[in-house]
Amino acid sequence: MSNNNENKVFYHSLGVEDMLKSLNTTTEGLSDKEALDRLNKYGANELKKAPKKSIFEMLKEQLSDVMVLILIAAALLSVILNEWTEAIVIMVIVIIDAVIGIVQEKKAVDAMEALKSMSAPTARALREGEESIVKARELVIGDVVILEDGCIVPADMRLIESANLKIEEASLTGESVPTEKDWEDVFERDIPLGDRTNMAYTSSIVTYGNGIGVVTATGMDTEVGSIAGMLEKEDDFDTPLKRKLNSVGKILSVVGIVVCVLMFIIGYMYQKPLIPLLMTAISLAISIIPEGLPATATIVMALGVQRMAKKNALVRKLPAVETLGSATVICSDKTGTLTKNQMTVTHIAMNGDFEKGEATEVKAAGEKYEHIYKDLISAAALCNNASLDPDNEGEILGDPTEGALIYLAKDFGIDHEDYEDEHEREFEQPFDSDRKRMSTVHIMDGEITSFTKGAVDEMLPLCTKILTEQGVRDITEEDKANIINLCRKMSEDALRVLGFAKRILDEIPEEDDEDIEFDMIFLGAVGMIDPPREEVIDAVETCHKAGIRTIMITGDHKITAMAIAKKLHIYKDGNTVISGDELDNMNDDELDKLVGTAAVFARVSPKDKLRIIKSLKRVGEVAAMTGDGVNDSPALKAADIGVAMGKSGTDVAKDSADMILMDDNFTTIEYAIKEGRRVYRNIQKVIQFLLAGNIAEILTLFIATVLNWDAPILAVHVLLINLATDTLPALALGVDPAGRNIMKHKPIKSNSLFEKGLVVRVLLHGLYIMIATISAYQIGIHIDSHEVGMTMAFLVLAISQLFHALNQRSNTQSAFTTKNGHNKYLFLAMVASGMILALTICIPQLREFFSLTTLSFEEWKIVGVFSLLPLLLVEITKLLKRTFHFEI
Repeated sequence: MSNNNENKVFYHSLGVEDMLKSLNTTTEGLSDKEALDRLNKYGANELKKAPKKSIFEMLKEQLSDVMVLILIAAALLSVILNEWTEAIVIMVIVIIDAVIGIVQEKKAVDAMEALKSMSAPTARALREGEESIVKARELVIGDVVILEDGCIVPADMRLIESANLKIEEASLTGESVPTEKDWEDVFERDIPLGDRTNMAYTSSIVTYGNGIGVVTATGMDTEVGSIAGMLEKEDDFDTPLKRKLNSVGKILSVVGIVVCVLMFIIGYMYQKPLIPLLMTAISLAISIIPEGLPATATIVMALGVQRMAKKNALVRKLPAVETLGSATVICSDKTGTLTKNQMTVTHIAMNGDFEKGEATEVKAAGEKYEHIYKDLISAAALCNNASLDPDNEGEILGDPTEGALIYLAKDFGIDHEDYEDEHEREFEQPFDSDRKRMSTVHIMDGEITSFTKGAVDEMLPLCTKILTEQGVRDITEEDKANIINLCRKMSEDALRVLGFAKRILDEIPEEDDEDIEFDMIFLGAVGMIDPPREEVIDAVETCHKAGIRTIMITGDHKITAMAIAKKLHIYKDGNTVISGDELDNMNDDELDKLVGTAAVFARVSPKDKLRIIKSLKRVGEVAAMTGDGVNDSPALKAADIGVAMGKSGTDVAKDSADMILMDDNFTTIEYAIKEGRRVYRNIQKVIQFLLAGNIAEILTLFIATVLNWDAPILAVHVLLINLATDTLPALALGVDPAGRNIMKHKPIKSNSLFEKGLVVRVLLHGLYIMIATISAYQIGIHIDSHEVGMTMAFLVLAISQLFHALNQRSNTQSAFTTKNGHNKYLFLAMVASGMILALTICIPQLREFFSLTTLSFEEWKIVGVFSLLPLLLVEITKLLKRTFHFEI
């Protein structure tokens, strides 16, 4: 009876009798005792809540980072050696980084809670053969549930009765039009979820008619539950930035261990005392780690988040800013993301249109209203059960297809409510799935008039006349052929086609089941579609120029999806379109080969979307996924960056996403990508700046050890430089303006922040700073003493790094050019860091704390010259690069 995957029963493939037998129930429902037994046995009809991480678990994750572990080891060693200043400063750094990380993680909201909130609180079920109001969480497999217009389906169920039943399943299947349900249908086991017209699924909404169903799955066994399970499995994964920062940590760790061991061996060979040798090793360990990098990267991303929020892009997880800038593919749901999620009539076809084989656009039809469109527009407005929501302007209550007809009437100057009041409904022959049409009767210009709307192929055989510009005449076989051909053409253009007819009656029907649908006058047809957002075309083209491919992933049929994709310039020559059925017949290797050319995936399930995202990631793409429905949430969570729609998006989609577009505008992604690329480039500038200084510190200490000198700089000097004088310029580089051509470059696919040229630049720039530092130290000890030499080395190392920040704004252009834009924050940061150095030297207590001494005017001049030397050498390097076009 359980719907577990090991022994899953496909109830859409069973007839009603076999289904009831399988579930051990009847059409009268369960007894109270049986329902209670099943509730105790199988559990409540609710989704399991994922366990939340404790603060301790979050702290453990934060402290397990490679760079953090090295810092902790250095702090412990400092404690052992009774060097409390270094130990305290290091631990303060570790604590600050850990707190920032935990605070960010605590902001994430549990997606399971949102899924739970979508469930219906109560349901109408048959217990003991009588209708009862039952808490939805207490429904069990075998319960018989009554569905009616407006209710939320409380569990997965096999329908056993349906009367004109339509259920909106967009959040689950991605289809923008409600599905017509028919309890008598029986299907093959592997038919897509969206085509199972004999089933109703949890969280979907009844928009029309009524029905009765037998519960076949509850809680985590439902289709929504399976999505919740997928969300839970996809809960934790590394972002590209996290992977790259971890890579930096591992590389630096290897370098640090090798150099430390080498230095220890060399020092031991020189028979240096153990304690000073260990202190030098601590200095080196601290030199290797860019302590300010995690915090600086976090702040740089946070500033990017603030800028994006002003442009309607709300970032929920900080790494998403950088990740989006690295995106190589954007997988987008169609409904509500690329389209407006509002069915709209775009074309009208009447007699002249059928003869020429081309429908008329609505915006061009208004002037003909009084002549030939009046009857058709009246039929659209009156043969209609939808209405406008008085509490939410513009929102449709009822079937979206009928809502589109209300807006069509509005385009022709007809207010739906006023028109209904003026022409009251006298009779209705409701829509049903067998006839595929509905009719209503009204008094029009003193005549009793019936209007009929429905499927054109079902309506034409019942029409004997046709309305033309010249009036009403007999309909011919040629007319019918023209009508069918044009309607087929409209369908191929992804339009949903509805036909309209009318008939003048002698009297108002008195019997509820009286047939009035014969000898009718065919009025014409309308074509409607969930229209594409026009602004999306430019955004798609901009992404294409930036080397980013757009893929449409939708639950809609292949023809509809392909037509929309062509209009949005997503599908181009050479691309492929893959349906859900085709996807099911592919193994992962086959999918990986095709995913590179695929532009559209149509008629796919939530599981398919997740599989597509995983395939893209396997072939090395950085995948962004946009969507708004429950069906999108597993893919949103699995993608490198998930982007949900703020207005039309479900709570589940928003909670699964890394970023939310508050204006539901795909073009906002264009800005977000640009901002993401800016953040990525700026983080690279920060890394290049910080590591060049760290390399200089390592080389300075290493050379001093090899040559058996006293240490030119101390561990506390390294901490002061890395925290006080490096951090502020690093932050200022983090808000550097974006380059003019930032959206004309292809995304970087490297798994390391050390992309081409960066390692060479870091080593070369570090070498320049080291040469200046050691030169100042040697001059200082020869002029005066080791204390003077160490002070000069400290000042040159610190000041030259400040000037070196100017070099990071561009790897090719001069630091003094105006082409890089203006960054006033960098100037202010350099001034502030300079003041910190000045206070350290000028205040006796600070000078003594850091083991520094005063300098003469001549010594200060030497410090000034050598501090500018690295800036000059980098300028020469850039000039050579621009002249000879080599990579550095």
